[in-house]
Amino acid sequence: MPDDDALLHRLLPEQLLTTLRGRAAGYDRENRFFTEDLADLVATGYPLLLVPREHGGAGADLRQAVAAQRRLAAAAPATALGINMHHVVMGMARTLHQRGDRRAEHLFAQAAAGELFAFGISEAGNDAVLFDAATEAVADGDGYRLSGTKIFTSLSPAWTRLLVHARETAAERNPLVFGVLERDAEGIEVRQDWDTLGMRASQSCTTVLEGAPLRPEHVLTRTPAAPNADPVVWGIFGCFELLLAAVYTGLADRAIEVAAGIAATRRSRAAQAPYAQDPDIRWQLAEAVIVRDGIELQLDRLAADVDALGTPAEPPHGARWFLLFSGLKHRATEAARRVVDLAVRSSGGGQYFRGAELERLYRDVLAGIYHPSDSESVHAATARALLGPAAG
Repeated sequence: MPDDDALLHRLLPEQLLTTLRGRAAGYDRENRFFTEDLADLVATGYPLLLVPREHGGAGADLRQAVAAQRRLAAAAPATALGINMHHVVMGMARTLHQRGDRRAEHLFAQAAAGELFAFGISEAGNDAVLFDAATEAVADGDGYRLSGTKIFTSLSPAWTRLLVHARETAAERNPLVFGVLERDAEGIEVRQDWDTLGMRASQSCTTVLEGAPLRPEHVLTRTPAAPNADPVVWGIFGCFELLLAAVYTGLADRAIEVAAGIAATRRSRAAQAPYAQDPDIRWQLAEAVIVRDGIELQLDRLAADVDALGTPAEPPHGARWFLLFSGLKHRATEAARRVVDLAVRSSGGGQYFRGAELERLYRDVLAGIYHPSDSESVHAATARALLGPAAG
């Protein structure tokens, strides 16, 4: 694999990160998509981060991708969250590639040709997420026609390919079908309805499918409508949780950096000294770093475990993989919320005003509670593994 530092600085050079950070407040204020950021990231080859080199990509492993997304999120969290969904699809394809499974190889070629992938899985009221779907798939003799509504579809203004799932209602046992839709196909409506508290530049609009065609060659897998470890589902789940955790850890990195800078320059009138010398401020910022550091180590280790797929070093996590993925996402997003709260507490009332960077990070970090796996599902799954099914 390419050297970590060399790859990160080639795809995300410091000058570019400074530029992206400078745009973030404007995107948030105007509730506008990160069009210019995306053009700059495409110019460095960043969407090809997880595409193997033999397929024209940067050849990063998941551990490197986690580090890259963390670095990007420290500059522009909503931009990182948006491009994250493309990386999830490429990450899924890469985990299949590691297993010797060629079902998603064609996605690499599409990405290398400039296609941008989004993630059309979330549905209102579907708390089973990957393991069920409200969207219907009707076989039509040439693949399927999909009808339903997908929410939180990041990259809405720019995606050209959409990873989706739907329930094949006419088939025995109603299996789920997973595949990729093309943006210019009929039956796809993107609603301009993204006006949220935070992560505004991600423009994660609602996508309505009305008989959208899913061609046979674009079907990735069919699975039971129930928890299962199909390699496509496994790859989506694992890469989504790890890369999402990376984004929120990067946001926490930036909150610490901003708060430390404020503490060094903001002075106490009573003590006639910088707040960096105040014992309470020092404790708060130290606590923020301690909380962040614990997640950093977990994130790095679990990403490395995924990178070991198909090698003698592959860890025997078995059925625990899903619990490890969802548990890490939960801990990372909760840790990031704690870090940002501590940063705001330590930085004075000026950060309460609109336009202050910590004010924006405070709003952005709240989005973490809505991404799967949410707190309720993580605890329910862990309790079920530990204690068995709940009575009744």
